[in-house]
Amino acid sequence: MVVTTYASRPGPLAIAHRGGAGLAPENTLEAFRRSYALGVRYLETDVRVTRDRQLVAFHDARLERVTAGVGRVADRTLVQLAALPVRGGGTVLPLTELLAAFPEARFTLDVKEPEAVVPLARLLRETGSAPRVCAAAARGAWLRSLRALTGDGVCTALSWRELLHLTSRPRGRYGCAAFAHVPLRLGLVPVFRDDLVARAHDAGIRIVVWTVNDPATMHRLLDAGVDGLITDRPDLLREVLLARGQWHAPDAHGALVG
Repeated sequence: MVVTTYASRPGPLAIAHRGGAGLAPENTLEAFRRSYALGVRYLETDVRVTRDRQLVAFHDARLERVTAGVGRVADRTLVQLAALPVRGGGTVLPLTELLAAFPEARFTLDVKEPEAVVPLARLLRETGSAPRVCAAAARGAWLRSLRALTGDGVCTALSWRELLHLTSRPRGRYGCAAFAHVPLRLGLVPVFRDDLVARAHDAGIRIVVWTVNDPATMHRLLDAGVDGLITDRPDLLREVLLARGQWHAPDAHGALVG
């Protein structure tokens, strides 16, 4: 098995949002499997903590939108959550199971709450998964704690405050961050601008835009020089990258080549 670090692969990176939420119910094993079967080796998911301090791949703080359950994720144990049906098929996925299921994949892990930092650092150390992970979070303090607890093996993205600095000022220093995850828009308000690519690159940061689901916008952003796209439709992004000669196909062992 050959596993490169998260940041070692040249772009553009094709990153499956919530496992590939346009292909199967979000953050379910089936979504990740379908994206992986397409040759996608960068998978994004969210990290939340259960009542018994375990980690699950789950976006919302509450259960209602995605599952048949009611209440907060943090009020259920891992066993209870793993048995909970997800709307459209599948069950809530333990993060340990996800990392083990795709040992050649790289993961963007969006840390949703500070309580996840310590158990996530422990999991990354115990499984040796840190080199293939890029952690994102709203708060820089969470990411600094994660780096301190895991060492230099895990790369991180800009916090929201650092991202605001990048969008509003021509220059800045961003510590250990390797990536900027920039929303295409928030609601109806556009966030990404073409000039952000040069700003990020001048700071030594690779810029990834989310969530991009239509081919025309994918082409426009790739023309602008972004380093990766996060999408619910990795099947469409794969076709776009193939058409542009920018698709990195996995080899027979599942590792990326080219």
